[in-house]
Amino acid sequence: MLRKDIKKRPLSEKTLSSLVPEEKDYRELDGVGLYFLVKKSGVKNWQYRYKNSEGKWAWMGLGAYPQVSAQLARQKAREFTSALSKGESLKSKKVLLEERKELESFYFENLMREWLDTKSSKWGEATYTKAQKSIEKHIIPVFGQGNYKEITPKEWFDFFQGLQRTLGIHTQIEKLVSYVRGCYDWAKFKGKINSNPIEGMSKHLDAYESGNMDFVTVDELPALLKKIRNNKKRAIGIGLELLMMLFPRPGELRMAKWEQFDFKKALWTKPAEMTKTRQEHQVPLSKQVITLLTELRSIQPESEFLFPSRLSVNKTISDMTFNLALNRLGYKGKQNPHGFRHLASTILNDTFSKKEQVIEVCLAHKKKGVKGIYDKSQHLDERRELMQWWADYLTKIAL
Repeated sequence: MLRKDIKKRPLSEKTLSSLVPEEKDYRELDGVGLYFLVKKSGVKNWQYRYKNSEGKWAWMGLGAYPQVSAQLARQKAREFTSALSKGESLKSKKVLLEERKELESFYFENLMREWLDTKSSKWGEATYTKAQKSIEKHIIPVFGQGNYKEITPKEWFDFFQGLQRTLGIHTQIEKLVSYVRGCYDWAKFKGKINSNPIEGMSKHLDAYESGNMDFVTVDELPALLKKIRNNKKRAIGIGLELLMMLFPRPGELRMAKWEQFDFKKALWTKPAEMTKTRQEHQVPLSKQVITLLTELRSIQPESEFLFPSRLSVNKTISDMTFNLALNRLGYKGKQNPHGFRHLASTILNDTFSKKEQVIEVCLAHKKKGVKGIYDKSQHLDERRELMQWWADYLTKIAL
């Protein structure tokens, strides 16, 4: 928008965001004493115009837009106008910045982001991204600008209890609680706080009767597989079938890119940053899986992701998509995406009791202790046979 096209004041959000720069910097009046500065570089700032103690006109910067919203800038301008009318002098920009910096240093949002940064090298990319999005969606809007030293245990309890009862997604709430608990634990050992306000809180929240990995019985598996194959949304149906046949961690499949798949070698190579173990992991692809992937590629060929969002091919589906799809098939509380791993583990271990080590590698479990240090084998040939057997087994029971 050009400045000549401005119709009213105060300036609307649409006007503020769309004003274009000109050859020279210019200001537009928003309200009493408050101006909106548009620099020729495109940077936008709020400024307050006032008379200083010497009776000369001066400018006070209030911060950049959109970081400083119109609402906040107008509030600050009203405070300045009120202070001047009472004969008070305005604080210098330096003092204001120092006060703001001190205040923001205690924001829970900043504490949480510092803690998350410590996890970036320890968690897989999918795990980190999932945690970040969940925190930004649920925690930051409520507690982001709260002083982390002043948020009480009751405030946290009421929040999580309300979220638990509103959403009904107990496992996700448990994760959120663990993130906040981890953040406060980190802050405690960094000397920022003396105690963790949510320590021991989980046992007082509503109990969740089902486990973290809901999965059907072996007898119920054929009916589930048939329903998945008849899913109206074919791409999601393929995704559920891939979760069953490959049994990866759900986030790994959701974030998977086509470049990770080698159809000639029949391998899916998951990069280290994607995996929970922080190690590259290769997954042999059965004939059935390659057929499913080929069909999936024909459905949505324009994205680098196997499962792009409906809103943008540059983003993936949400972490709840597969779970909601299973719920719609009638399996709420009976089968969740992570449960496919437990299901595969149960059947494979029952069938191949002497191949526990190979099955563990299929599941990408990190070996513990001395055994984990010295055993770097991926058992690729044995796993290829095992994965093909598993795909054949699923194909047979679904007939």
